[in-house]
Amino acid sequence: MGLCLADFEGSWQLCRQITDHRAGVTGRLQGDALFVPGQGGLVLTETGLLHYGDGAPLKAERRYIWREEAGGIAVTFEDGRPFHWVSSDAPETRHECHPDLYHVRYEFSAWPEWRAVWQVCGPRKDYVMESHYTRVTGCGRA
Repeated sequence: MGLCLADFEGSWQLCRQITDHRAGVTGRLQGDALFVPGQGGLVLTETGLLHYGDGAPLKAERRYIWREEAGGIAVTFEDGRPFHWVSSDAPETRHECHPDLYHVRYEFSAWPEWRAVWQVCGPRKDYVMESHYTRVTGCGRA
């Protein structure tokens, strides 16, 4: 699939699994991902309830900005700092946040379902985070 930013606009169900090798625990987040126009692209807001190990569930929320750029999509943090760039021809990329390394692989082969699998390692981090997005049907979207 060729990545077109407009294809992401709208509501998605988000299921996330976190396997924390260093802490020896797993986490699970059930929630929503909403892409809405703004800031020169789409603002992605992910919200949900995070169950991590035996701890009490926590409300979680993150925002990113997605913009079309150079034949792909540039993803920035909410404050505009660069995060990473991805395209259908280059579905794997990384983000260095010294001393940690974040490597992501996007999978769009089952569109309109898609996944992002992050492998994160550093002196205090060693986890895999797999996020699965499913389009919320309705309003003419499939």
